[in-house]
Parts: sequence; structure tokens; C-alpha cells
Amino acid sequence: MTGIERRNYTELYGPTVGDRIRLADTDLLIQVERDLCGGPGRAGDEALLGPGGTLREPLGQARVTRAEGAPDTVITGVVVLDHWGVVKADVGIRNGRIAALAKAGNPDTMDRVHPGLVIGPETEVISGNGQILTAGAIDTGTHLVHPRVVGDALAAGVTTLVGGGTGPADGTVTTGVTPGPWHLAGMLQAMEAFPVNIALLGLGSTTSAQSLHTQVRSGAAGFRVHPVRGVTPAAVDACLTVCDATGVPLLLRPDPRNEAGSLRDTADAVAGRAVHATLAPGVGHPPFLDALVLAAEPWVLPGSTLAARPGSGRAAGAGPSPAPEGGPAAPAKEALLAAERVLHDLGALSILSSGGGVRGRIGELVPRAWRTAHLMRRRRGRLTGDVRADNHRARRYIAKYTINPAVAHGLDREIGSVRTGKVADLVLWDPAWFGVRPRLVIKGGQIVHGGRDAPGPGASTTPSVPFHPGFGAVGRAPADNALTFVAQPALDAGLSERLGLGRSCTVLCDTRRRGKENMAENAALPRIEVPADGGAVRVDGEDVEPEPPGELPMSRRYFLF
Repeated sequence: MTGIERRNYTELYGPTVGDRIRLADTDLLIQVERDLCGGPGRAGDEALLGPGGTLREPLGQARVTRAEGAPDTVITGVVVLDHWGVVKADVGIRNGRIAALAKAGNPDTMDRVHPGLVIGPETEVISGNGQILTAGAIDTGTHLVHPRVVGDALAAGVTTLVGGGTGPADGTVTTGVTPGPWHLAGMLQAMEAFPVNIALLGLGSTTSAQSLHTQVRSGAAGFRVHPVRGVTPAAVDACLTVCDATGVPLLLRPDPRNEAGSLRDTADAVAGRAVHATLAPGVGHPPFLDALVLAAEPWVLPGSTLAARPGSGRAAGAGPSPAPEGGPAAPAKEALLAAERVLHDLGALSILSSGGGVRGRIGELVPRAWRTAHLMRRRRGRLTGDVRADNHRARRYIAKYTINPAVAHGLDREIGSVRTGKVADLVLWDPAWFGVRPRLVIKGGQIVHGGRDAPGPGASTTPSVPFHPGFGAVGRAPADNALTFVAQPALDAGLSERLGLGRSCTVLCDTRRRGKENMAENAALPRIEVPADGGAVRVDGEDVEPEPPGELPMSRRYFLF
């Protein structure tokens, strides 16, 4: 039998089972666990485009038409990295959704071809051999201060925005909500032009049940309770009561100043009901730092923003910033930032968001997640179960900005992972540029950003990320490839028809019975102690001592400053 050396196989078809791939210039390695489209002993049967390739009729291309079931697009031989594993597969797309992850080609000449991946003359092909495919990122901290935020997001692989705003208004800059039916209508209509999924958050800082219900019927896909507009126990209770009645989520940021009660008062008002809480140190007020302890509560879906991620000016070695008036000393603050990174690595903090438009640009969501993973790999070694590679850690960190925010906000029926039936919101990466610059961003099956020479997101001192739109980002294409998430009462009120929306409104899943146990790879409930005297945070009885990050990956090697 004719064979092929493993190195030659990899050069032709990409990595296979047992091969390891380095993620950009980090210390992180992922290892292919399964090969669904080829591998040792099956060489030559793969779907391969190009000179000497198999995708030509009657070899790897059949005569099957789209009407007979052929997919619209196939991504060949790509390594899929998702919260559920690392596999190599051909990925089919049909009607804007993932048709299958299996073996593609011509069943007349090839073995094991999946019936949904029969390549015909009407099938587009994207060569994914040697590339990595992930789900599009979901940002749950978006401040819609300017339309260019959307382009910055897409250029960085972020395909879903959860947040709000009305433009560069002070309320948008500080809270990131779209308050009231008039503003919700305007923003829903404005977002029609952009190829991103959108879930607008209304203002939850009120005791008026009428106002809260009106916002849900007007298109709010959830609420945000923010200290700038007040985190009173009465408002938290009233908002959660309406959330329970309508199924929408609450994004809660505890009050750093205790203006209307303590952290305990806020927790009592929540009363064990599900909340997505942003437990982000860095604002600079001691009571807010205590909020980290909520990551150990089963009813909290905890997350943080980019403020504490490696890559911010202070975290990158620029020196501690002065503590604001009434805030803690810089050393205590650094101790809590270090604890937050450890909690992310333990899977106690489940979601990472950008605070995009305000606190850390949205284009840095993905690279800063992987910088954190790299830093924790160096300091804490491999996670349990990782031997030759870092698959467990990779699954944990990618879940923080894909499936877990989708679950927290009721979007997971449609998006958040690379699974059959989900909307084809996909990002293709060259491994050397993983997390830094996507090769292609696919939204609802259409290419919305890409080009081999397109620049990608920079470090925190760079200009905004240039957006290079594909045909899926122009004309009427966004109406077909993007989703607007709303609650059922909005559909019942005829929202889409009343506003004349061009794209369909999608009902989000009921989020009210979701808890920490639903956070993929990030469901840990450690014991967290934040000392009142500003000493080291203790996690499961061990002090977490701050250390400077030192040299970080995904930075100067790519951007030269």
C-alpha cells in the first residue's frame, strides 16, 4: 500500500489527530482530538481545492444541485475549536446555518461522505486546511456610542452585540443602555444596516413595572441595572420581577459607592434569582471590589470586562494608575486584578466582555482573553486533563466569549457554538494570527469581513480597527444574515411590522432558570475572601499574590509598538 509521511500529509491537508497547533505567539497549544474528514490511512480522499486537488467533477465534486441537497458553502479540512472540543472537519453551510461537521466530497468516488456535505457545482468552497475555525464572539458589554463600533467588532471576529446606547450621549457612554420605546425603535431601525446580531438592553434602574414592560414590548432583549442610574434594592427587585414574567435577562453591575445600600442589600434584593453580574475590579472603590465574592454564588452568571485583562496600559507594565478619590491604594487594586485573572482560569468567572466603546475597545475582546490564558498557563501550569496540549484551557477561555454569554442572554438556541443547526457565525484564523487578525469573518453564511491583507485589531494604544467589508456586509445582505433578538411580548405587540423592520426578529430563550451550572467549562464555585484591610485575596484558602504580567503575546510582535 502506498503511504505518505506525516509531515507531507500535514503540508497537503493540514494537521490531523495528535498534531498540535500553537495559538499565535502564546505558550498555548491545542491538539486535534478527532479527524472527521481524513487522517492516517485515508490520505487522498480529502476534499481539497486547487491544482492537484480533488474538488473537480467527477472526482470530489458530484453533479448534485442545491435543489437536490448540496450545501451552499463548504469549509474544507479546518480545525474547529469550540467549548466542546478540538476536531478537524469539513464544515457545510446551507441557508445561512451550519449543515454538518463531517466528511465532504462526492459519495460516488469517496467513502464516508456525509449526505449533507455532497459538494456540487453550485457549492462555494473555502479552503480551511491548516486553519482554525471558531464561533463568532459575543460581546455583552457593548456601548453603542458610534456606528464604527460595529465595524471594529466585525474586524475582530465579534458577530453579536449585547448592550445598548443611542450614540455619543453621556448616558450611553456611562451605562450602555437604550432607554424607552422611542430610542429602542430608532436603534432597532438603525441596526438594520449592519451585519451583526443585536440584543438591545433597556434601562432597568426603576421601580416602575409599567416602564419595564413597555421597554420589553418595544424591543428590549433584557435590562441593565447600572450604578450611574442607581442600583437600589427596590429597583433590582422590580426589574427582576419583570424579568421573571417575560423571560429576559438582567445584566447587573453592583454599586461601587454603596449609595443605596451595601453589596449584601443588593444580594438580598436579587434573592437567588438569576443575574448576569459584571464583577469588574478596576473602577477603584473598595465596596465594588468586594463584589468578586458573588462569583461563588450559584445564581450569579459572573463576568468581567477588559479593565483587568492583560494588555491594558497599567496591566502591561505602565505602572499603577493613581487611585481615585475614596478608592483603594494601587497595591490592593493590583491584588484584586490578579485574583480576577485566577478566577477566570479556575472557571469561576464565566464571561468576558469588552465594555466596548468605553472601557477597553471591542476589538480587544478576543486577544485579551488569550493573553490571560497565556499568562495563567505560565504561572499555573497546565489544567487537569491537559498533558501534551492545552485543550481544556482553550475550551474554557473560548467559552467565555461564545457559548456562555449566549446562554446568559438566551441566544444559545441560535448562536454561540459551532454546531449543526446553529447560525453560521464563524471566524477563520491563520494559527500564526489566531486571536489577532481573522482571515475571514462569516455572518449567517456570508463573508462580511476579510482579505488576506486586511489589518487587524491593535494594542490598546492603536487607532480603531479598520473594517474591510465583504459583500455580506453591504446592500440588503444584512437583513438576511443577521438577527435581532427580542422577547416574546415584543413579537406579540407586532414590533417588526410596526417599525417596518427588514430582518426578522428572533425570540430569545427564557433565561430565568439558568445558573452557574449552565456555564460551559466555567461553573466553578470556589471560596473567595476579599479582606477588608486590602491584603491579598484568598481563593480556596490560598493567597493570590499580584505579579507584573511581563512581556505579553499578541502585541508588539504583530503591531510593532
